[in-house]
Amino acid sequence: MKLQQTYKKKYNIIEFYKASMLLAKAITLLIRNNKNKIIDKLFIQRIHLAVTEVNGCPVCSYEHTKMALKKGMSNEEISSFLSGKQNFIQPQEAKAIAFAQHYADARGFPKLYTYNSIIKEYGTEKAEIILAAIQIMMVGNMYGLPFSAFKSRFKGKIYSDSTLGYEISMLLLGGLLLPIAILHGFLKLAIGISNDNFDLSPSF
Repeated sequence: MKLQQTYKKKYNIIEFYKASMLLAKAITLLIRNNKNKIIDKLFIQRIHLAVTEVNGCPVCSYEHTKMALKKGMSNEEISSFLSGKQNFIQPQEAKAIAFAQHYADARGFPKLYTYNSIIKEYGTEKAEIILAAIQIMMVGNMYGLPFSAFKSRFKGKIYSDSTLGYEISMLLLGGLLLPIAILHGFLKLAIGISNDNFDLSPSF
């Protein structure tokens, strides 16, 4: 078997669990957005693609490319987002896309001042939906990355920085822990404990 590329990002099960706890609120917000159309569906899709590009998840890239095409995005626009280019970024969406990239690059622990800038730009309601879209995509990527490596392994291409044990443990434990983490998140929200996860250090 020959080696393939390395992971662009590689997450552990603790990061997956913490990210999955955020789904409780995030899913609720996106359901509300689908009903009330606070943020355009293509804007949400561009956020998803921006996060996936930073994390480098092949499975997620493939699935979200299909979804984006169904929602009306062109091949050129999708390719631009997945390659990290800015050709198709609309001025009114630029800050949200940059924040999505920062969130993924910071492994789900972004600077608080960057999120505050999103609130200032879009208002609290839209900012929460933008954050929710990012958080949902992060969980998908965290699970999709080892799944991509696992699939690639059986095509004779092994990720050079992966092991079969890592891939299987992430897939099995992730599947088992996901509903527990979501329930944990709902319980925290029910008793008034925030699930927010921000780096409070100042900018320089």
